[in-house]
Amino acid sequence: MIEGSCHCGAVHFRVDWTIDELTTCDCSLCEIRGALMAKVPEAALEVTAGADLLTLYQWNTHRARHYFCSRCGIYVFHRKRAAPDHFGVNARCLHDFDLASVPVRATEGANMTVEDPTPRDRWPGPRVPNAGHATDGDRFQNRI
Repeated sequence: MIEGSCHCGAVHFRVDWTIDELTTCDCSLCEIRGALMAKVPEAALEVTAGADLLTLYQWNTHRARHYFCSRCGIYVFHRKRAAPDHFGVNARCLHDFDLASVPVRATEGANMTVEDPTPRDRWPGPRVPNAGHATDGDRFQNRI
């Protein structure tokens, strides 16, 4: 069990999963926030405090759901677009976790389709003309 929190400590969570790899991503959002992520199954992530302080950010297809602490602004985790039954947890938020103890793998997000009807020029990836926002149910959102 690994405990984690945002910078100000308002949001606390735990991961009940063995983290054996971290990833980076080259999509426009991940590049800007510079996150180092651990992929964990949905059932392995539990918010233990501050769920009401999480702010949701979505863009493009709205499938990925990025959660930030509304007090300090730190990205803590996101529901993954490519694997919606998993979360990408910001490994830098994990307590007593040695980042150097596991390998880091670069993942490619820059070539995922851009399906937003008004995409920003700085969002890389192939465009889908006249696409609207896709949505999906979010079981995690209903738990917090």
